[in-house]
Amino acid sequence: MKLTANEISIAEYCRDFCLRSGADKVRVTLTKSLMDLTGILNGEIDKTARALDRSIQLAIFADGRFGTFSSNRLDKEGLEEFILKAISTVKMLEADPFRNLPAPERLAKDAASGNELELYDPHYESLESNWRRDFSLGTSIWARKESIENGFRIIAEEGEYSDSVFDSLTIDSQGLYARHMETSFEIGYEVTVEDKDGNRYSSYWWDASPLLKDLKAVDCAEKAALRAAAQIGPEGIGSGKYAVVVDAECASKLLTPVLNALGGYALQQKNSFLEGALEKKIFPEVLDIWDCPREKGQTGSRLFDSEGVGTRTAPIIEKGVVKQYFLNTYVAAKMGMEPTVEDATRVVVKPIGECKTADDLLAKVRDCIYVTGFNGGNSNTSTGNFSYGIEGFLVKDGKIVCPLREMLMTGDFITLWNSIFATADDARPCMSKLIPTLAFANVDISA
Repeated sequence: MKLTANEISIAEYCRDFCLRSGADKVRVTLTKSLMDLTGILNGEIDKTARALDRSIQLAIFADGRFGTFSSNRLDKEGLEEFILKAISTVKMLEADPFRNLPAPERLAKDAASGNELELYDPHYESLESNWRRDFSLGTSIWARKESIENGFRIIAEEGEYSDSVFDSLTIDSQGLYARHMETSFEIGYEVTVEDKDGNRYSSYWWDASPLLKDLKAVDCAEKAALRAAAQIGPEGIGSGKYAVVVDAECASKLLTPVLNALGGYALQQKNSFLEGALEKKIFPEVLDIWDCPREKGQTGSRLFDSEGVGTRTAPIIEKGVVKQYFLNTYVAAKMGMEPTVEDATRVVVKPIGECKTADDLLAKVRDCIYVTGFNGGNSNTSTGNFSYGIEGFLVKDGKIVCPLREMLMTGDFITLWNSIFATADDARPCMSKLIPTLAFANVDISA
């Protein structure tokens, strides 16, 4: 379900018709996607779904004014009427001198085919409904649930397998032609177990990849079951300051607010705890975080952002120094700063130390709280303060002692990240933020 030559010609027609009809500049984005989903409930197919989406978005600049409009109609007659009304609407808006297309030299010039990053799996085209059914059922453990029981029983198993294709084209009135194609294969399970006293515990596991051969689907349900069973018999501990190890599966909860604080809109609206931090050493020397968006075959890789600006491999935080804000053309103009890409697409936290796995890191830290999930809470982009519910395990002498629940982790992100002293090297490739298991010192934990 890639974009067809006819659909691409319609996008080009829209660009040209906008210019003929009173627009000074225009950007056209055409997207098309198809997803097939198979749901599994207790070892049986529970549902199937197919979703096809196609839309065209116009960013219109006219008489110093700007507006965005979208439609899922792709017939020329209907689009002409739509465009004329859109331009008329734009001309009624207030003028905004900061609105503009990116400078031509910033635009991507290496995304003509859409598959330069090798994110499109040609095997997708041969997949059929029977294969999806058999593959999905083959990932279930419901039929053999007795064989993995050990002091618990599985009482519910719910999973979903999906595969999808996404194709987008961005063109503009100054010569931009940038295309991005990718396939995605995803599998996820949530499993509920019951202990001998009738207490129930649930957990999940998932995996995803742009290439089918790299999808780790076979043991997904079993991992979810074992993660649920590991919660049996939770205990409480006293409030205080603890070393905390945060598993790679959930570590993005601690990094995403930092990236958001580096975003243009938060900065421009003075709603960021990292305002004024550019080129300053805010974090510890050991912390290196990069945007690596051009790695072939990797989740999150992109050659351009939504404006068509070419991406590049660059540090976000280097040796603790904030090296980059994410400023699109509009926000950068309002702030009087140089524009960058609008956001990080494939974030890589460089490992600290020699530990390879989470177990290695726990053995190094020895006494800590091992956080394996967050369950609620909030953070404040303006102040950097956070309060998160956590679940995980108490670790003594490098070994898990017991599960913990109903505890809070509180603090502020600058202090937290300044307390990082080690990581594993176990970032999950299925994520667009490649964050390994992290170790922090002296974190406030309350019961």
